[in-house]
Amino acid sequence: MNRLNRAALGALPPASRPRVDPTELRTRIVHFGIGAFHRAHQALYTENAAARSGEPWGIAAVAPRSAATVDALRAQDCLYSVTERRPEDDVPRVVGALTGAYALGRDGALVHALLTDPEVTVVTLTITEKGYRAAGPDTVIGHLAAGLAARMRSGAAPVSVVSCDNTADNGAVLSRAVRDVVRNSDRPDRERILDRMAEAVAFPATVVDRIVPATTPGDLTATATALGVHDALPVSGEPYRQWVLEDRFTAPRPPWELDGALLVPDVAPYQLTKLRLLNGSHSALAPLGIAAGSTTVADAMAEGWGERLVKALCAEVAPTLPDGGPDPGRYADDLVARFRNPAMAHLLRQIAADGSLKITERWLPALRVLRERGAATPVLELALAGWVNLTRGHGIPDPAQDALTACWRTGADDTAVVRALLTTVGAPDLADDSALVTAVVRHLPALRAGHVDI
Repeated sequence: MNRLNRAALGALPPASRPRVDPTELRTRIVHFGIGAFHRAHQALYTENAAARSGEPWGIAAVAPRSAATVDALRAQDCLYSVTERRPEDDVPRVVGALTGAYALGRDGALVHALLTDPEVTVVTLTITEKGYRAAGPDTVIGHLAAGLAARMRSGAAPVSVVSCDNTADNGAVLSRAVRDVVRNSDRPDRERILDRMAEAVAFPATVVDRIVPATTPGDLTATATALGVHDALPVSGEPYRQWVLEDRFTAPRPPWELDGALLVPDVAPYQLTKLRLLNGSHSALAPLGIAAGSTTVADAMAEGWGERLVKALCAEVAPTLPDGGPDPGRYADDLVARFRNPAMAHLLRQIAADGSLKITERWLPALRVLRERGAATPVLELALAGWVNLTRGHGIPDPAQDALTACWRTGADDTAVVRALLTTVGAPDLADDSALVTAVVRHLPALRAGHVDI
């Protein structure tokens, strides 16, 4: 079967062709992190915005680690397909928003040149939560800081740098990380660069939302059958998409609102709702579902406890949310419908990865607020027990895996292990909460036997 590339576009079904002519786009955005989520979310918004506005917004995509993804994209003229997973039908659509693909280590000089190019006015990132904690010279943050500093020295045009990761206050987190690298450099002009950045570089906060499951061999086959050509990098996503952006840009940007993005003065209410309800529910379903023998989110939702868990967690956490965001009750109902979608195959093991980082943002802040108020927290206690159970021998990737495993090797009882695990993830205050620890420990025997009691 022929490979997907520009020469193959004319033979595709009309509904599957790109909304833009890829040859007419110009590189005006640099994006770090070319995983499935970016390709099914920001790239799609950008292509739709370019098509509806007639403006030639193209994306230079940079892979922080995987040169294999870059090589696969280049072999396809940077084309790939997105399939919207609906119960009734799946129609793949080829996206032509990428103007180039680069591997950060191999193509560092080219990436640096792009960051200093006056025609590039937007930089976006999907590097996961842990990407903001690494700031060495060979990291995304290190390269970004160096590129922005060079841009400031040259007097190039202002630029907006947009984090699209599930991190609370992601714009501020990214700004601090970049500025710290510049501040800690040995360049004598670093204070002048920081002053210039304060005027010429914006770091707007955002909220992104679309469930994008890992691509399976079956997806590769189905996509090839539908398109009539082989796509080595297909992605799929649920029908739902959301992008909320703080309306604070220092330079031209694509008119993403033409594709339904929201530009708002404050994203915090949307951010916390998404982080604590959607992401929080995902992080609860994953370890509990794995303990019960489920493979996907839809599998867990098909069990009697799945819907109860999602609705109860949302109700428990809702009092911690600020005014001005979505209605928590309706949001919970939407989550149940989204999670039940049988056309989705969102793997619980994928969601459970990096749990030590995720729970510190998705659960622990709300848990602290509720317990300080004297409120009951039974669902978060169950969720914590699921995570504790998962840290013992389930093979889920986690940057703190060695430290988490060490908590179990002491041979201590469950109470001591739970305290040690909470301390390891930076929550010694919760480790000292005897009532909380006791409640978590109480759930462990049932979870070890594969039962979720809610």
